[in-house]
Amino acid sequence: MNDTASIPARIPPPVHDDRFGEVTVQLAAEQGELVVEGELIPRVTLRRDPAADVDEQVAIGTREAARLRLTVGGAEAVLRLGKGGISRRSYRVDVEHDGVRYRLVPDSVPSSRLTRDGAYVGDFLSDGDGRVIAEWREGSDVRPTDAAVGYALAAAFGTGGQPWWMMAADAVSSALP
Repeated sequence: MNDTASIPARIPPPVHDDRFGEVTVQLAAEQGELVVEGELIPRVTLRRDPAADVDEQVAIGTREAARLRLTVGGAEAVLRLGKGGISRRSYRVDVEHDGVRYRLVPDSVPSSRLTRDGAYVGDFLSDGDGRVIAEWREGSDVRPTDAAVGYALAAAFGTGGQPWWMMAADAVSSALP
């Protein structure tokens, strides 16, 4: 199957990454497909099972890892997703690929932090619309696979999150008459 067969023709312009040049993020939310590629990074694909229930709050359509298939550079990767709840950490996304563990977890209202084997490599910003901005940590040893995985996770699941106390305040205020 061609990885881009059902990706719509309207693709946002590539993002210029300071370390990895042009990066293209193709998100076809309706079809449950995401492709991230660039000249200096490996291709990442994420596909949602067509039988999965679609959650409109998630760009790729689900947070059920069993309903998603992730490949990095053509090789299968293991995807684990937090269930999402009150804490920012509950929205974490973990990937294991080629013996390396990645984690994308919200660390502020707009952004999420990417770590590789526990080492902080950068921050990502995305509203879940396929547009992604990466900010690499000064002095970090960022690798092409780090960038590819980070862009894909940010585009598929969005970034950022409110702190628990803000979510609790919202819940209380919405319960009041």
